[in-house]
Amino acid sequence: MHKNRTIAYLLLILDLGLLVAAFNSMAWLRGILANDEWIYTPLLAPAVLLVTAFYLIDAYNSKTDMMSLDYTSEHIIAVLFAIIGTLLVTFTFLPQGYPLQQSRAVIVLGFLACIPISLAYRRVIYSRTNASHKSHSLLFIGDAESAQVFAQECTRMGYQQPVIYASPDAEAETALGPASTALDDILGQIETGTINIEAIVLRENNRDLRARLSLRLVDLYFNAVPTYTLELFHQVYWRKIPLYRLNQTWLFQEGFQIAREPVFKHLKRFSDIAISFLALTLGAPLLLIIALAIWCGDRGPVLFSQTRIGQNRVPFRLYKFRTMRPNDGADAYTAVADMRITAVGKFLRSYRLDELPQMLNVLLGDMSLIGPRAEWDKLVADYEQQIPCYHFRHLVKPGITGWAQVNYPYGANLNDTLRKLEYDLYYIRHFSFQIDASIVLKTIHIMLFGKGR
Repeated sequence: MHKNRTIAYLLLILDLGLLVAAFNSMAWLRGILANDEWIYTPLLAPAVLLVTAFYLIDAYNSKTDMMSLDYTSEHIIAVLFAIIGTLLVTFTFLPQGYPLQQSRAVIVLGFLACIPISLAYRRVIYSRTNASHKSHSLLFIGDAESAQVFAQECTRMGYQQPVIYASPDAEAETALGPASTALDDILGQIETGTINIEAIVLRENNRDLRARLSLRLVDLYFNAVPTYTLELFHQVYWRKIPLYRLNQTWLFQEGFQIAREPVFKHLKRFSDIAISFLALTLGAPLLLIIALAIWCGDRGPVLFSQTRIGQNRVPFRLYKFRTMRPNDGADAYTAVADMRITAVGKFLRSYRLDELPQMLNVLLGDMSLIGPRAEWDKLVADYEQQIPCYHFRHLVKPGITGWAQVNYPYGANLNDTLRKLEYDLYYIRHFSFQIDASIVLKTIHIMLFGKGR
């Protein structure tokens, strides 16, 4: 944990130093500054905007895969947002005579110079950190069935570290075969430094943990060995809620500000109205072009509407641009390379443009810009029969985009629905405007690179 914080601080210092060097270099090249002059204080706004944008895409989180193409595109989008924000602040809100007002090129070129360099040292740090962590293991303490499920989930989530299983039950330790390790022995190896542990994960319902073992775990925790309950591990590492923890009293835990605090609800509604109104007004020419393209394609209806389930299980009519042939099959899910999708519809789905009419649903109050996906009423009826506590996702308004949509691909079966529900419930419980801002950046990444479906 301390190492992760150190990496975050190192990246922060490198970003600030790079920003100062890049902006001053561009100012020298543009002849705004003499070679012996430096600017520092005027860079406060660009620094805050850049750090904030990087924070929203987890650029200071050592667990983020900074080698991936997805992260690279998000990194670029974050810097572009910092550019737009800096230009807006500098030329709209700051008084005349502010040093950065002498040249827009210095702002733009300074930020652009930061992209390859900040990405390069992040990749170097990530590569070295990842290499050193490959020898670190996760220790799971609990029953054998839970350990197997946890190991499978680690594999599915792309976690490369090996998982060591140890049972707190002394009798079970000798009966579970080679996959298990005696807890006393493994704790001794951790204490002596024989093995390196990334984290200890403890099954919550573990009432068989002996007092002596509990004290040893406490000592390891105070010696900087990260220890989590299984539920907390899911939330910290994967930012989702494990469904096994759900019961009828789950909603009474901490969190859920979006449902419990009127101030969050009102602020979110205000932003929904403002943004959806601007989008429908300024985007009217684009909406008209899309409508004409759909109609010219097959002379069919432009819009598609369907009954969806909203907040508090209230049904409403959702509107989208039609992307499939009318009355062509009634499958609940859209398959990969689905033959029902039109040529225009394929393009609209790839860039999520088919969802633009939902701005009207947002303006009317049926939906929010960000929230769980609005599901078809017929599917919801089936899900509520098959998935315990599925209705918890209706605690808030559904959204055009959301935490599940940007973290998990399109759902095409019941298992996908379960996976997406884990992310939806995380969003509902841990809602913040920081998460909303992060979702916006990730949604832009999906739209720009045609990752919709």
